[in-house]
Amino acid sequence: MDMRNIAIIAHVDHGKTTLVDELLKQSGAFRANQAVAERAMDSNDLERERGITIFAKPTSVEYKNTRINIVDTPGHADFGGEVERILSMVDGVVLLVDAAEGPMPQTKFVTAKALALGLRPIVVLNKVDKPDAEPDRALDECFDLFSNLEADEDQLDFPHLYASGRNGWCDAELDGPRNSLDALFNLIVNHVPAPKQIKHKNEDFRMLATTLGADAFVGRVLTGRVESGSVKVGATLQALSRIGQKIEQFRVTKIQAFRGLQMQDIEAAEAGDIVSLAGMTKATVADTLCALAVDEPIEAQPIDPPTITVTFGINDSPLAGRDGKKVQSRVIRDRLMKEAETNVAIKIADTPGGEAFEVSGRGELQMGVLIENMRREGFELSISRPQVIMREIDGKRMEPVEEATIDVDDEYSGVVIEKLTSTRKGELVEMKPAGAGKTRIVAHVPSRGLIGYHGEFLTDTRGTGVLNRVFHGWTEHKGSIPGRRSGVLISMESGDAVAYALWNLEDRGKMMIGAQTKVYQGMIIGEHSRENDLEVNPLKGKKLTNVRASGTDEAVRLTTPITLSLEEAIAYINDDELVEVTPNAVRLRKRHLDPHERKRAARSA
Repeated sequence: MDMRNIAIIAHVDHGKTTLVDELLKQSGAFRANQAVAERAMDSNDLERERGITIFAKPTSVEYKNTRINIVDTPGHADFGGEVERILSMVDGVVLLVDAAEGPMPQTKFVTAKALALGLRPIVVLNKVDKPDAEPDRALDECFDLFSNLEADEDQLDFPHLYASGRNGWCDAELDGPRNSLDALFNLIVNHVPAPKQIKHKNEDFRMLATTLGADAFVGRVLTGRVESGSVKVGATLQALSRIGQKIEQFRVTKIQAFRGLQMQDIEAAEAGDIVSLAGMTKATVADTLCALAVDEPIEAQPIDPPTITVTFGINDSPLAGRDGKKVQSRVIRDRLMKEAETNVAIKIADTPGGEAFEVSGRGELQMGVLIENMRREGFELSISRPQVIMREIDGKRMEPVEEATIDVDDEYSGVVIEKLTSTRKGELVEMKPAGAGKTRIVAHVPSRGLIGYHGEFLTDTRGTGVLNRVFHGWTEHKGSIPGRRSGVLISMESGDAVAYALWNLEDRGKMMIGAQTKVYQGMIIGEHSRENDLEVNPLKGKKLTNVRASGTDEAVRLTTPITLSLEEAIAYINDDELVEVTPNAVRLRKRHLDPHERKRAARSA
C-alpha cells in the first residue's frame, strides 16, 4: 500500500480538528452506526473544554489504496515543543486558513518551522461559506506570508483549495460541487511525496522518538517514524542519545500503528511507517532507537528555548491540605520531573530551599495547562508571578519580544496603541483596516509588557478585542515596565466572609469573593480602587441595637464578584503575591505570612 505522511497546521479555532473529523468519516474510518464525539481528535478533557489542541496526535485514513498518516498539530505557540518534534515525521503540510481572518500569528509560527524543513505546503481556505469570508484576500496573504518566511520557488508554487470543514466539502474552485473532501484526498496523494525512507528499507533499523507515552500494561511507549530498515516484535534494539551515547539495550515487546482513532497491534513496521514501540525503560524523546550495529544517532530538530519561568511551591496557607491530598514538595517534584520528561519545551530547576521549583516554559497558557492538570490530579500549589528569562548576547542584556496581532473596533484602536507603545515599550509594525469596522494592529512588544495585559486589554476594548501573540525574537533590554496599577484589598482577619462587611467594602473597590467564603489573614479579597494596598476586615458584622431608625433594615445587595481564571490570576498578581491553587479553589494572597500569625489564622479558619 502507498503511504503519505502529512501534518495539518492552523491557527486556534480555524477548524483544523473539525476537518480531521470529516476526513476520518469520509474515508470510512468509522462504522456507519458508530457514535463519534464531535472533535474526536481532542481526546483530552482540557482540549474539549477550551476548544484548543494541546497535544499533537497522529491518526491514519485509507483512500484509494493509499494510507494517509495525518498529524493534528497544536495551533498555539505555547505548545510549540509538540510542533517542532512532530514535523520531522511528515513529508508535507496542509495549511488551513480561515477565509475571513487570513493567516494569524500561530499559523506563522508553525509554518515557519515547516518551510525551514523543506516541506511543501497545501493551502486550504476554510469557512468560505461564511458571510464575511474573503478567500482571495486570504490567499494573497498566504503568499505574502510564505514570501516573508523565505520559502523557495517550489514552496511558493503551492496548490490551494476552498473548503467548509464543518459541512464536509472541499473543492478546487470556489463555486465547485461542494459534495465531499475528495479534492483534498486526491491533492494529498498527488502533491505530497511518498516517504523517502522507503528507499532505505533494506538498511539497519533506525527511528527517532518524537513523542513519549505510558501504558499501564506495557510501560513506556515511544512514537516516531521509521527512518530505515524494519523491526519485528521480539527484536533486540538499542537507544542512543543525541550525542551518540548508548542509553540502554532492550527487546521490543509491542509495535502499534494508528488506524483511524484506534491503536492496533502489528507484527512488523517498515521504513516510512509512523508507529509506537514498547519495551524500553530509559529511552525518551529525541533519542534514536536503532539496531545494535548502528552507532550514529539521527539528528534531532533543535527546540526553541523557554521564555518565561514560574516558581511552583508547596501550599503553606492556613487552608492548605483541605482540598488536595498531594501537598508535599517531594510529590510535586516527582510530578514536574515526569512532565519535563515528556514535554521537551519545559525545564525544571530546584530552588536553594528545596521546597519550590522553577519551571521554565513558552508562555502563560502552557503553564496554566500544566497547573490545571496538576490540580485535577489532587495537587495543591502556590504559584509565583511569571518572570521573563533574560539572555546575555555579545555582552548585552537581551529580552524576548513577541509579535502581538490585535483585531479591535476602530474606536478602541487609539487606546490599545498607546498602551502597547508608550506604557509597555512596544513598537508598532503595521496598522490596517480589517473590514466590518475593525482595525488590525501588529506590534512587537517585550514579553514582560504582555504579562498581565490581557485583562486590561479586554477592559479597554469593552470585551470586543482579540489578541494573539507569538514569540518573535530577542531585543536589547528596554528598561522598567510598570506592572498592575491598582492595589489590592487584603483580609486582616480569618474566618467566613460576612455579606454586610463586603457590602460596606464595595466603595473601596471590586470584590473577588462572595459571602460565606473562607478567608484568612493575608488573603487578597478584592482590587483596590487606588494604587496602594489596603487591609480590610471582611468579617465585621452589623451591630444590633434595640433602637429602630430609618436605613437600619436596608437590604444588602452584593455586586457579583470578579472571578479570575487560573491564567488570569497568574498574570494578575505582583511579585510580592502568590496564587494558591487547590482542586476546588484558586485564591490570591500576599507572599509572606508571619509564622505566629499563620498558626493563629489556621486556628481561626
